[in-house]
Amino acid sequence: MTALLDIRPATACRWDAMALGEVMLRLDPGAGRVRTARSFQVWEGGGEYNVVRALRKTFGLRAGVVTALPDNDVGRLVEDCMMQGGVDVSQVIWRPFDGVGRNTRVGLNFTEKGFGLRPPLGVSDRANSAASQIKPGEVDWDRLFGEQGVRWLHTGGIFAALSSSTAEATLEAVQAARRHGVIVSYDMNYRPSLWQSHGDVEGAQKISRQIAAGVDVMIGGEFDFATSLGFATEGLDPECNEMDPANFKRIVGPVLQSFPNLKVIARTLRHARSASVNDWGAILWAGGQFH
Repeated sequence: MTALLDIRPATACRWDAMALGEVMLRLDPGAGRVRTARSFQVWEGGGEYNVVRALRKTFGLRAGVVTALPDNDVGRLVEDCMMQGGVDVSQVIWRPFDGVGRNTRVGLNFTEKGFGLRPPLGVSDRANSAASQIKPGEVDWDRLFGEQGVRWLHTGGIFAALSSSTAEATLEAVQAARRHGVIVSYDMNYRPSLWQSHGDVEGAQKISRQIAAGVDVMIGGEFDFATSLGFATEGLDPECNEMDPANFKRIVGPVLQSFPNLKVIARTLRHARSASVNDWGAILWAGGQFH
């Protein structure tokens, strides 16, 4: 895999992995319900950030995150959580706080566990968050990727979808990473509720396709490729179950024709027997073969 991706040597870089994305506070009511809770455990989390945190805690890699937070006690709480996870916070953009939260805030994610037949529940409260205001030109990518050195950039469709400016900032980061030989992975992770702010579907797909043209490792399923990048779903078997990779194998060919830059394409396979019991698997295309 390293030969396939040509990852920069560790000795030439300050960080092994850098994420670009929003880091929210996750409020967890434990075994209870959000609507009746009187106390919550607090964690940090985000689709892109979670990857580098896992790389740091599981494999001991040097990991950091590019994000933005309000300069208040709630923002500092998120910072403290990230520091406890071992993730470098030197690239955080700190935004002035107006004392109320009209100008910027921390995104909140209330997450309720599922049990048996009761599905899990997530309630987001993230509008006008500091990270959703990140725009092109705010981060000196040439300094980060070139002078300081990063081996791998991970970002995704959740962050890109937050606003038109985050989509443009994602494209800017991906293009800069390519200039400096940084491997780029992108998790499409399509969320209709987030992309609605971009207006028509064609506009969202246009910026997504521009981003995809600079990616090395693409993560997503058939639904993500259809909605984010505009690939047709004709010919896919509607009877395929969640653990059958047949549809994924059919769509990889057309994807590679449009994006020959992709070196790895992967997706998870999941079948929920109940909220508490799931079957898990994965499939990956790399080097001309499925694994």
